[in-house]
Amino acid sequence: MAPSFDFSDWRGTPVVVTMENPNYSVLEMDGPSSNGFHSMDKGKERNAKQFTWVLLLKAHKAAGCLAWMAAALWTLMGVIRKRLIFTQGVAMETEKPGKGHLLFRFIRGFLVLSLVALAFEFVAYWNGWHFHKPELHIPQSIEIQGLMHSAYLSWLAFRASYIAYPIQLLSKFCVILFICAVFRSVYEQSISAVCQIDWPKDRFLIQVLDDSNDETIKLLIKAEVVKWSQKGVNIVYRHRLVRTGYKAGNLKSAMSCDYVRDYEFVAIFDADFQPNPDFLKQTIPHFKGNPELGLVQARWSFVNKDENLLTRLQNINLCFHFEVEQQVNGVFLNFFGFNGTAGVWRIKALEDSGGWLERTTVEDMDIAVRAHLNGWKFIFLNDVKVLCEVPESFEAYRKQQHRWHSGPMQLFRLCLPAILKSKISVWKKANLVLLFFLLRKLILPFYSFTLFCVILPLTMFVPEAELPMWVICYIPVIMSFLNILPAPRSFPFIVPYLLFENTMSVTKFNAMVSGLFQLGSSYEWVVTKKAGRSSESDLLSVAEKDSKVLSEPQLRRGVSESELLELNKMIEKQEEAPLPAKKKSNIIYKKELALAALLLTAAVRSLLSAQGIHFYFLLFQGVSFLLVGLDLIGEQMS
Repeated sequence: MAPSFDFSDWRGTPVVVTMENPNYSVLEMDGPSSNGFHSMDKGKERNAKQFTWVLLLKAHKAAGCLAWMAAALWTLMGVIRKRLIFTQGVAMETEKPGKGHLLFRFIRGFLVLSLVALAFEFVAYWNGWHFHKPELHIPQSIEIQGLMHSAYLSWLAFRASYIAYPIQLLSKFCVILFICAVFRSVYEQSISAVCQIDWPKDRFLIQVLDDSNDETIKLLIKAEVVKWSQKGVNIVYRHRLVRTGYKAGNLKSAMSCDYVRDYEFVAIFDADFQPNPDFLKQTIPHFKGNPELGLVQARWSFVNKDENLLTRLQNINLCFHFEVEQQVNGVFLNFFGFNGTAGVWRIKALEDSGGWLERTTVEDMDIAVRAHLNGWKFIFLNDVKVLCEVPESFEAYRKQQHRWHSGPMQLFRLCLPAILKSKISVWKKANLVLLFFLLRKLILPFYSFTLFCVILPLTMFVPEAELPMWVICYIPVIMSFLNILPAPRSFPFIVPYLLFENTMSVTKFNAMVSGLFQLGSSYEWVVTKKAGRSSESDLLSVAEKDSKVLSEPQLRRGVSESELLELNKMIEKQEEAPLPAKKKSNIIYKKELALAALLLTAAVRSLLSAQGIHFYFLLFQGVSFLLVGLDLIGEQMS
């Protein structure tokens, strides 16, 4: 029986709720005198019952929402508990002494102060001292209720007078800076794909540059090279004894060989790239009749872009990079950054620009800038695509992004004098300095980290400096929408993309600072691990080919006796006792976990001030940092 209420003084529009399970329909009546209400007393009784049903429906919806949130929270806590309890294979993030420690100490100190401030605010709220917006100022006449109350009032006066204004200035600086910037293990398949490129064999040389220190890998690569050599392909295997300079040193060593002087162009592919047979026929003709052209760059196409959430988010960024940055700069400026692979260089352009230098970890960007300053032009071919992979584990992606953001800042320091002294136009100089170097590699990481990871949680404890709604909501959503336009199938992931980009701002900001100030981590080169998805469908056929190749007499003649013995021993050991599968190791990221705690603390503080949009943003961003900090995004690579 629904409870009865006295609605004698109630005035309004009566509502009839018709229960037709599973659908509910709501009918508005013009007034209490409408048909269906034969008497005022009966109408009041019906109105009371109908109003009660409306309240029950709303309560049912609220209970369902709370149950869903509780289930999601319970699942998340279960995953966190498993990650923290079962510590086998879990390692803390390892860093060299001094690398990233200053940033982590800053975040940790910020977190401790936030927790103290939150406890202070709870005490004030419990005692009724809390002042809500818009009455954040201290009343003129107020009775002091003890030492704690006096300390709280002093804190209010101090933050309003000395903290709020600097925070507002810093937030305005970030926004203005941002607005100004905006407006302005797969060697077989790679060797096989390159060897099958359609081009005259006598005018085509393949160099396989191996810098690995694994003897098994070296022997297998040699066998693959010998196999194609016996098929008539002009192919050479090179392994350096002194492996200095990383990729730049390897390329420099290869280009210094005497036999390279007979060739005019060089095409470069990383180990996981598989060009189509007509790659050279689609790229080389652009050099004909265009002696100023130094580089033809093809686009990357990702075979594992739908493998997990991490690869989908990477695909959004890289689609924007190729379709907007590379293509627009190629059309209007004849210049863009060389992507390090899937490109064809005119050898004369490399030599005129000083060749491959080992001074940074971004040798591709280095040679592109020097070639541009020497007057060479570039062409980007968006319709020529080369298959490759994106990292599937967060650890591999994080190290890749660190190198991609520390190296450019290091190069910026080295190249700035040459850019200013060069003979190119002022417009091209401005493009190099502001857009090519500073926008994506300095301004955006600084903006995202400072505004959303420092200023926003800080304003929860200093509400006098509250950020406006358009800074928190509109700008990030609009920028995410623009970034996702080149990949329209990724629109359902716009919210995870926004949260993940803010999460990655910690890594990018740390890398940017280390490169700009030439800290030790800016010289680190870590090979990006790939899962081999680009050739997964051919794994069985490749294994069969390898077994046949090793048993063919002609291949045995091509491989030295000692190498053949080593290969046979390796195969026998694998047949007798297969190696146990390695357990996938997970890593705990301290900076991300500290920021997760900081943002969730700020979210709790925002509840005291009833700041709705701030609470939801801080909550979801904090959960995003928590998931990344526990290595719960992407595949865990062994």
